[in-house]
Amino acid sequence: MTAKRWIVGAVACAFLLPFVGRSWSQDDEPKKFNLIYVPTDEKVIEKMFEMGKVGKKDVVFDLGCGDGRICAMACKKFDCTAVGIDLNPERIRECMDTIKKYGVEKYVDDFKLEYRLGNALNVPDLPKASVIMLYMLPEFMDLLEPVAKKALKPGSRIISHDYRWRNKDWEPDQVVEFRGPTRTHTLYLWTVKEKEKDK
Repeated sequence: MTAKRWIVGAVACAFLLPFVGRSWSQDDEPKKFNLIYVPTDEKVIEKMFEMGKVGKKDVVFDLGCGDGRICAMACKKFDCTAVGIDLNPERIRECMDTIKKYGVEKYVDDFKLEYRLGNALNVPDLPKASVIMLYMLPEFMDLLEPVAKKALKPGSRIISHDYRWRNKDWEPDQVVEFRGPTRTHTLYLWTVKEKEKDK
């Protein structure tokens, strides 16, 4: 499959499935918190990669992927597999531009880079992830925590930008204050342990 054909198919899918993942809740009840999109600066992403020790064998999932830059950068830098998921069709259309911007068409053709329109809290193949990247508000983090504990394999890493679990039972393994181009960012790292998965 050529990159061009895949891009056309993905954009068509974005138009045909406007209601996929319309609710953030696990039981399909609409949530009342606002969804906002703020792109993560590349320097911050690089630091997140460093914290998560991302490598060629990793499968990176970006939940709430926005314009898809994290996945594209992961593929280009580490030759790994990456999946981006976003609820907004407009963001998925932007991901198609990101593929061209970062020159990662070959990863699409090789089925190593994928962007999906959908609910980031309901990802059937989430257990395949070895690295989860996040820049989501606390309300989303509250809903994701039990999903992550249940789905992710021991050794999987979760790196979050600015926000952490509000449940103090799962403390981060590492917290980094990182100075970006315009402000200081707080980055959190958790490593899934057997006891965390089984809680």
